[in-house]
Amino acid sequence: MLKKLPIGRQDFRVIRENNYLYVDKTKYVYELIENVDICFLSRPRRFGKSLLVSTLEELFKGNSATG
Repeated sequence: MLKKLPIGRQDFRVIRENNYLYVDKTKYVYELIENVDICFLSRPRRFGKSLLVSTLEELFKGNSATG
């Protein structure tokens, strides 16, 4: 069965709990946190900035990316 696309969804937890299609990038976020002191993330409009912040929030809370 095909997963639903998370169009307009910006909350990492909602995406995981509702089984939306999500390309898990938490490994790269973790590497960024561990290996970079200062980083400027420039992303175009409508390109996942809110979702990235939501992902960071869940990681720092200790919540799993695997649901």
